Amino acid sequence: MISDEIDFKAKTIKRDQKGHYIMVKGSLQWEDITVINIHAPNTGAPRSIKQVLPDLRKHLHRHYYTIVVGEFNTTLTALDRSLKQKSNKERLELNTTLDQLDLIEIYRILHPTTKEYTFFSSVHRTLSKIDHMPDHKTSLNNFLNKIGL
Repeated sequence: MISDEIDFKAKTIKRDQKGHYIMVKGSLQWEDITVINIHAPNTGAPRSIKQVLPDLRKHLHRHYYTIVVGEFNTTLTALDRSLKQKSNKERLELNTTLDQLDLIEIYRILHPTTKEYTFFSSVHRTLSKIDHMPDHKTSLNNFLNKIGL
């Protein structure tokens, strides 16, 4: 999950029983950082993520960097799919949960109108963006200020 070439010192590693996420807390160049990788199952992905996020809530800190990445196996916006798709209830609820946790999709903030995809379904003949990188709003703002954006 983290390259050996990076001077990252892991302090804590936590996994859920079902294998849907792994969280590594540590330090990188004297900064505290938490990296969370979420992998949702192919079916019921929004529901699964909604169940995982509250467990991770206490690890999403405003005062140091938390990076959440993963294969969510679901789209978050209409731009994330090549064909028009109705907003379904599960996707709307997942977005509400992300909003309640003050998490925002970094890619969508930096590329608000870009259509890029990470998955092709040969059965449905559609392209989708199912890999996401949400971050805490405060942490993202601190990062953007640090790099001058």
